[in-house]
Amino acid sequence: MTYDVAVVGAGPAGMSAALSAADAGLSVLVVDEQLRAGGQIFRQPPVEFSDSALAPTAGYGWAADLLERFENHFGITHLASSTAYGILRDRDEGTLSLKLAVAGPTVNGAVAVKRVLIATGAFDMPVAFPGWTLPGVMTAGAVQSLLKSQHVLAGDDLVLAGSHPLLIIVADQLVKKGARVSELAFARGIPAPRELIAARRAIPGHTALLAESSRALVRLVSRGVTVSTKTIVTGAFGDRAVESVELAKVDKQWNASTERRRRTASTLVLGYGFSPSTELARQADCEMVWHSPKGGWVVAHDERMSTSAPGIFVAGEPTGVAGAEQSRAEGHLAGLSIARELSAPRAPTTTVLAQANSALKGATRFSTVVQSMFEPQRQALAQLATPETTICRCELVTCETVQRTLSDNPFISTASAVKLQCRSGMGPCQGRYCEGTISALVANERHTSPREAGHFTAHLPVKPVPVQTLGALDRDLQ
Repeated sequence: MTYDVAVVGAGPAGMSAALSAADAGLSVLVVDEQLRAGGQIFRQPPVEFSDSALAPTAGYGWAADLLERFENHFGITHLASSTAYGILRDRDEGTLSLKLAVAGPTVNGAVAVKRVLIATGAFDMPVAFPGWTLPGVMTAGAVQSLLKSQHVLAGDDLVLAGSHPLLIIVADQLVKKGARVSELAFARGIPAPRELIAARRAIPGHTALLAESSRALVRLVSRGVTVSTKTIVTGAFGDRAVESVELAKVDKQWNASTERRRRTASTLVLGYGFSPSTELARQADCEMVWHSPKGGWVVAHDERMSTSAPGIFVAGEPTGVAGAEQSRAEGHLAGLSIARELSAPRAPTTTVLAQANSALKGATRFSTVVQSMFEPQRQALAQLATPETTICRCELVTCETVQRTLSDNPFISTASAVKLQCRSGMGPCQGRYCEGTISALVANERHTSPREAGHFTAHLPVKPVPVQTLGALDRDLQ
């Protein structure tokens, strides 16, 4: 069958969009890689667990209702444990014809759709430094996923380092479960008075969330966790796994001092923020724009959440990392916009669309403050890598290789050109782990900016799939 809309991602944005479109009378297909809906922030344990019900943190009381409505809506077909790895457009016909390439246990091939909504979320921002490839170096999102979905501690003796406030919540959750967190190191300093004054507009409607974060910080200090500011991790050391980490003080631009100190640890948890998952949007030829506070390269869109690619909409973190509340608001607006465009049986009125826009503006006030206060200093982070540091883990490309490529080829000024020359970004992850560092290295060497260094291109399949899956796609397209 041909679905009215295919939603890629079942996080807050995807679920909200699917419900809006389905409530309007459209047939909705949702494709998500996880076993259960919720995305990263509302990740649920397996149903076999005795406590499989969602227990959202403060400020997200609406999450349980959103999940329940999504999982029980008769108008939504949910393909769990499935990957959307490409969007195809039929250019020979006068009318818009889209197909979504899907690999999963129940659907394996091309699905015909009228519209596509990309709500693919984000992933932890990678930072390359000596020892970052050692077993025991993990991201905050990975540690939290283990804790939420499997009730597994990533380690017993941990150091958390980065710049994102999520680290406070993760550290608190780890300590509650019995882990020993010896230090929580933030690269940025204590917010200046001017920042605090500017942040006042983010308080209305978010007091519960802010209060919980403050209480978590107090609990950590009371339990003996060292909380340091203007401190960055410069190395991880160990024979076959992490045994200690090296820390250094930094200035306002995060340039590390020469004075270093060591702290024993079996696990190093990194949390410098998030990068939007935009590979599917790039493959579909959606226009991208650079916005560092929002996470880097984000998908451009209009007031209806429509992208530059015909028939493709976007919501949630691909428009800029802004959190669950804004993702939900964007998804709701995108679902309504699609229903209006397709003249759904119960298409939203102009008043309903105006209300959705108003709710989105309210959520944006909070996210804008957070983005501004915790923007990572990308070019300083890129300088942490030594010549021997592996930058591209898939193709084993070192920092020295990238620097030599730039030195030998003075005409190279983009990340994509570096990719073509030394294969960085051509492995299974398709550049998710190295693109940001490559871009920053190019910008540093050429005295430009990450915006001018550009981003990698994306091709089908945007994620690894079995060869037989591509064979099924070929059969469906014939």
